[in-house]
Amino acid sequence: MTSHVKLRKERVGIVDYDTQIKEVRCQLTDQLKVLDLQLEQKSQQLQDLTDYLRRRGEIESEYARSLERLAERFTSRIKRKEPSSHSVAQVWLTLLSQTRQESKDHNGLSESCSNFLIQPLTHCLEYTQRLAKKSKDICSQLQDGLLKVTTELQTAWRTYHQYHSDYVCAEGKLKEAEKQEEKQKQSATKKLERLIEKRQIKAQEMYLKCSKARNDYLINLGAANASMTKYYLQDISTLIDCADLGYHLSLERVVQAYLSRRRQCQQNLSTGLQQLQTAVSGLNQSQDRDTLLQDHYNTFSMPLRFTFQPHDGDQVSEISAECEVRCELETRLKQIQTRLKVVTQETEETSGQQIPIVVESCIRFINLNGLHHEGIFRVPGSQVEVNNLRDAFEQGEDPLAERKYDLDSVAGVLKLYFRGLKNPLFPIDSTNQLLEHAQIKNEAERAAQLKTVISSYPKPVIIVMRYLFAFLHHVSQYSDENMMQPYNLAVCFGPSLIRGAQDDDVVTLQPQINALVKGIILQHESIFPSLSEVEGPIYEKCMTLEQDDCEALIEEGDAEAECTQVKDGRFMRRSWLIHHFATEVETGSSADSTSFSPAPSQRRERPRANSSGSIDQKRSTGPAGGAIVSSGKLMLQIPVGPQCRPRRIPSPCLHRE
Repeated sequence: MTSHVKLRKERVGIVDYDTQIKEVRCQLTDQLKVLDLQLEQKSQQLQDLTDYLRRRGEIESEYARSLERLAERFTSRIKRKEPSSHSVAQVWLTLLSQTRQESKDHNGLSESCSNFLIQPLTHCLEYTQRLAKKSKDICSQLQDGLLKVTTELQTAWRTYHQYHSDYVCAEGKLKEAEKQEEKQKQSATKKLERLIEKRQIKAQEMYLKCSKARNDYLINLGAANASMTKYYLQDISTLIDCADLGYHLSLERVVQAYLSRRRQCQQNLSTGLQQLQTAVSGLNQSQDRDTLLQDHYNTFSMPLRFTFQPHDGDQVSEISAECEVRCELETRLKQIQTRLKVVTQETEETSGQQIPIVVESCIRFINLNGLHHEGIFRVPGSQVEVNNLRDAFEQGEDPLAERKYDLDSVAGVLKLYFRGLKNPLFPIDSTNQLLEHAQIKNEAERAAQLKTVISSYPKPVIIVMRYLFAFLHHVSQYSDENMMQPYNLAVCFGPSLIRGAQDDDVVTLQPQINALVKGIILQHESIFPSLSEVEGPIYEKCMTLEQDDCEALIEEGDAEAECTQVKDGRFMRRSWLIHHFATEVETGSSADSTSFSPAPSQRRERPRANSSGSIDQKRSTGPAGGAIVSSGKLMLQIPVGPQCRPRRIPSPCLHRE
């Protein structure tokens, strides 16, 4: 047993028992005071915990009643209305249900704090006081016994000293008589002999008494030391353990019961929030619209067509006109058809890009700003900023071209886009075949088999896949800085790109899907068709312009290109977009006809998704940086800033739910 008592350093010289015993008495008195103070502290702790639980129960009860009133208030409003199957209504019902469940949980916690947990603490306080009182009585008895032993030691020590002094005195007198006998040896008398004999007897008697007193003293000394050792090394610890008996166990049980109730509340809260999240994920405007139209079919059904009602016997029901009126109508018809064709062409050119604007813009932003960012795609961004970016892209805008955003938020938008696709990027019916080919050990054969499957996909899907996986491979090349190895990227993108036929397959197939996506990232050049096989945009690692290229574009297009100097002598593109303004060179058109043709500043083409910013050199250059194409149109290539950027809408290549 490890001693909690530090033995005092032995004194050098004669021990002053009176002083030492006095110090022991003071120490024993202090021990009783400490035990009393310990009882006060434990009693105060139990009382404070009881008061806390009682007050906590009142607060939880009040909060539970407030939640219940809140839920009932809005539930009564819903009951007065007809039930609705809209997704928003389901979210609202789930929220109210979660609120009622939370009210029940807090009410249960209130009952536990106010009733079940306070009673054990009250009992613990009672028996803690009884045990402390009994321990103090026993401690007093042990101290009395210890003081009795020390008193006997002090008495034996004094007796021993007294007898030893007498023995020394008697021995001295005997030696003095023997010296006298030696001096008077020839004239010794019987009187001197009797004196010596008497003193010998006295010295022998004192010696025996001194020996006995010494033995008694040594016995009492051993008993006193043994009693001190037992009291300080065993009895004190045992008494403290007895005083604390059940105290810690009772507190542990009460706090564990409190924690168990809190965990149950937390678990119910997590379940409710998960249900609410599921309801929120199920929000579907199109489905709600269809449900609304179906529920109010008569209200929104199209009325009967208006029939021709002739006047006073007129039976002509078709448009007819003389030559002059017919020519005017035909001219107007041609103008309308021409304008409709132009508008249709502009709309298709704006929205029909092969790489969706959200994918192109996010990848360009990360390429220019975030390849070295640690935890890219793994660290979540601001949900508010992600929602703002998503809304802007859904409205056809490119918010990343306007200003800077948090890198993690931009990465979150890119992941959210693929996760939100109604049909995943990799068709579901090919998932099993892809996972089977991913098990092939030989890398070349595995890449060939995967390429065979992927080549059967629609061309727009292949183009987006090729662009995305080239970008992910580029990100993984900076894994020593961004900590995103191919496997980490596969974990982030795998569940969004590849899905099983059933929802239960997500967890079961997740390791295989991660391995498949990792392999595609590493072997993307061998798996996806090349540019010669499938034409379309190709991801380029270096999304910058050389200084000479910037100067050539400025001279050729007579426009201002905004570039920023970087350390390696290259110019980074800030906001360089190439727009094509097409004007049809027409001659002999009437004034009415030209009024339907858009001005050059209104006829803009959507800039292509060439991340390198390079200019198509296949066209022959014309004056003022223009290009003459075979169709007879004059194509002007100029840099366009954010103020004249056309409105962008999501690409129809990939349909998002």
